[in-house]
Amino acid sequence: MVQARTLNVDRQEELAAYKGEARWRIFWRRLRRSKGALVGIFILTLLLIAAIGAPLLAPYNPIKITDDALFSPGFPYLMGTDQYGRDIFSRILHGARISLIIGLISVGIAAAFGVLIGLIAGYYGKWVDATLMWVVNVMLAVPGILLALAIITIRGEPSLANLMIAVGISGIPTYARLVRGSVLAAKENLYVEAARASGAPTRMILFRHLLPNVIAPVIVAATLGTGTAILAAASLSFLGLGSQPPSPEWGRMLSEGRGYLRDQWWISTGPGLAIMLTVLAMNLLGDGLRDALDPRQAR
Repeated sequence: MVQARTLNVDRQEELAAYKGEARWRIFWRRLRRSKGALVGIFILTLLLIAAIGAPLLAPYNPIKITDDALFSPGFPYLMGTDQYGRDIFSRILHGARISLIIGLISVGIAAAFGVLIGLIAGYYGKWVDATLMWVVNVMLAVPGILLALAIITIRGEPSLANLMIAVGISGIPTYARLVRGSVLAAKENLYVEAARASGAPTRMILFRHLLPNVIAPVIVAATLGTGTAILAAASLSFLGLGSQPPSPEWGRMLSEGRGYLRDQWWISTGPGLAIMLTVLAMNLLGDGLRDALDPRQAR
C-alpha cells in the first residue's frame, strides 16, 4: 500500500513537471511566431551585452575631459566627441547600464506596490476597494511627468535614486487597476471558493491561488512599462531632474547637446537613437509576450 502510494505521488510530480515543460514549449512556440518580438529580443540582447561589457567594449573613459572637443564621427572617435572632448560611443555604452537599471528598478517599484494594491482591492471589495481605487484615481488624474516632478521636488536634490522612486511611484496606478480587474474575475472561480472552504488563510489565497492566475498581463505590462520608464527617466534627466553631470545617462546627454544641434548634431543623435531603439525593442517584445501569453491565441 505504501509503495503504491509513493509511486502515485512520484507519477503526479512527473505529470506536473511535464505539464510545466509543455506550457513553456507552447509559450516559446507562440513567441517565435512574432517576428517583432524576435527583433526586440535581438536588440535587447545587444543592449545587455553593451551594458555588461561596457568597461571592456568602451574605447575611452566616458567621463574624462580631453582637448579633442567636438570631433565629428570617424577615426579615432566612432560617434564623435562632445563639447568636453568625451567620446560619445563610450558614453552611450556606459549609459546603457544606467538606463536599464533605471527601467528595471522603476518598474519593480511600480509592479510590487501596484500588484499588492490590486490584489487587496479586488479580493476584499466594498470600502477597501473604494478607498484604494480613490487613491489610484487621484494619482491617475495627475499626468505622470508632473507627478514625478512633484515627487522629486519633495524628496529634495535630484539624483538617480530619486528619479527611480519618482518614476516607479507614478507607474503604480497602471498595475493596480490591471490586477484589480483580473482579481475581480478570478476570485469567483471554484478553486478560490474551495480554498476558502478548506480554511486557507487570506495570504495564501492571494499569493498562491490568485496571483499566479493574474500574473500574465502584469508581465506584459512590465515589459512595456520598462520602455516607458526609460523614456520618462530620460525626459526628467533632460530637464535636469535626474542624473547629474558627468553621468553618461542618455537623457542627460541629450540635454547637453541641445545647444549644438545645428552644427554638432552627433552629440544628441547617438543617445536619441539609443533611447528610441530601446523603447522600440521593449514595445515589440511586449506585443509578442501579449500574444504568447494570451490563451485566446491557442489553436
